[in-house]
Amino acid sequence: MLGTGTSSTDLTAIGLPRAGGAGTLAGHTVSRIGFGAMQLERLHADRSAALALVRRAVELGADHIDTAQFYGNGFANEVIREAIRPGDGVLVVTKVGGDPNPGGHFPIRPAQRPEELRASVEDNLRSLGLDRLPVVNLRRLDMGPGLIAEGDQVVGLDDQLAVLTAMRDEGKIGAIGLSNVTFSTLRRALPAGVVCVQNAYNLLARGDDDMLVACAAEGIAWVPFFPLGGTFALLPSVTDEPAVREAARSLGRTPAQVGLAWLLRRAPNVLLIPGTADAGHLAENVAAGSITFDAATLAALNAVPSRSADVPLR
Repeated sequence: MLGTGTSSTDLTAIGLPRAGGAGTLAGHTVSRIGFGAMQLERLHADRSAALALVRRAVELGADHIDTAQFYGNGFANEVIREAIRPGDGVLVVTKVGGDPNPGGHFPIRPAQRPEELRASVEDNLRSLGLDRLPVVNLRRLDMGPGLIAEGDQVVGLDDQLAVLTAMRDEGKIGAIGLSNVTFSTLRRALPAGVVCVQNAYNLLARGDDDMLVACAAEGIAWVPFFPLGGTFALLPSVTDEPAVREAARSLGRTPAQVGLAWLLRRAPNVLLIPGTADAGHLAENVAAGSITFDAATLAALNAVPSRSADVPLR
């Protein structure tokens, strides 16, 4: 029985409090703190540990998992398929626009052409063991951070959306999201029915504030990647910022928790997918949802200057 003041949306399908509270993605109620599967590859040699980590995320109230076939050349998807049970109610979100590149200089290669997007959807369906992918994000490669498309990988947005909407009509995709896009690209894509945007965004990289506000008005989830920066050498790290470290000291929390908590309080449509290969860090990420800031602390964090996150990967 639910206690006084507790609604069914406050709990996951298995009756656990939602990590970070309740949010909405593609018409589904999800926990505002989910789990990003990219770092599962670090546990490739210990599959049981990878399975236990995904199960622990669910047990901590995370029911939104972000993945891709190019995470560990299918390893992350295979672990998720094995770890998640039908009754968990987990919303699995995947992405296309890149393919695995085992043995290459980078572990992923651009795959932007329409036929490659279709093949990537099919690969994700197979490795996840699904008949339908609830949400598929189109990762564009026309700007940093990360890989930049060149040659025949420079593909028009309309051609990409055409194949994804066709697969949605076929029942293979439930909804379409965008990743790594400009505001103008989002506007052009809105008629296709965009449910979420994944862009590089954190306390130190707030160049997309206007897009975040527009997404909130449209009911589009904002799912920031690189939520703490620092992934590439040229990206500043949120956890090194003096104001963040001072807030962490005064609250008795870690700088990473402060950075994640700031994002949750930036706008109600923000959903987090922090990734880790460590169970302790996973618990700390979830616990960030309980942090509250007083007015002075929040003002100090908001006063930190924003910097560019447009770092190409060459």
